[in-house]
Amino acid sequence: MSNSKERIAVITGATGGIGFQVAKRLGKDGYTVVLNGIEDEVGAQRIQELSAEGISAAYHGFDVTNEDAVNLSIHQIGEKYGRIDALINNAGGLGGRSRFEDMTTEFYRSVMALNLDSTFFVSRAAIPYLKHGKNPSIINYTSIAGWNAGGPGAGIYGTSKAGVHAITRAMAKDLAEYGIRVNAVSPGTIDTPFHTQIKSTKPEVFASWKNNILLGRLGQPEEVASVISFLVSDDAAFLTAETIQVGGGQGLGI
Repeated sequence: MSNSKERIAVITGATGGIGFQVAKRLGKDGYTVVLNGIEDEVGAQRIQELSAEGISAAYHGFDVTNEDAVNLSIHQIGEKYGRIDALINNAGGLGGRSRFEDMTTEFYRSVMALNLDSTFFVSRAAIPYLKHGKNPSIINYTSIAGWNAGGPGAGIYGTSKAGVHAITRAMAKDLAEYGIRVNAVSPGTIDTPFHTQIKSTKPEVFASWKNNILLGRLGQPEEVASVISFLVSDDAAFLTAETIQVGGGQGLGI
């Protein structure tokens, strides 16, 4: 990639899974990577791992669904470095499963907060610093559930991710005048700890998932990270308001 040294990337939810691989990839691309998470001990360990590979990295522990914590931490990061070049809104998740009839308002709000509020809170706080970035961009995460509304009990997850798809395009319109690009990735079934429970309790179900993927296998976190590496790079300087499906043709399986 054509990234110059010393660019600043902020990655939320980056202490494991896809987020950590994104941090590692962008670090190798020459970015100073700022990892966010809620497990401070794990965060410190991840910084050690990245530093051992010669990557400049820092950790900021805060809850992305807490507006005040987001504002404070992003302000601290922005003031420390003077700018943010890439914001990766990686934090999010299923948050559990519930059918609508039995769904509590608390559950509904918690899933929407985890996926949609977090994207809004962190992006809003980062915009003043992205304005000072070089080829600045925001990367959001949606899901195939944003199109097919998710499986049983995952309807509100799908709803939140459809919101992320829409807010990606809306922010791209809103921020174009500042040269800030906004894109999204939509990872398919990626082999991460996200699926540990079903892998251990229903291995036959986990194994069957690849049957719905054209390429016949699950994705790896590094394969999402490489797409994000491209999207934030100068090579993608004319890409905005796009959502890239990173799923091996998931949903089109034979």
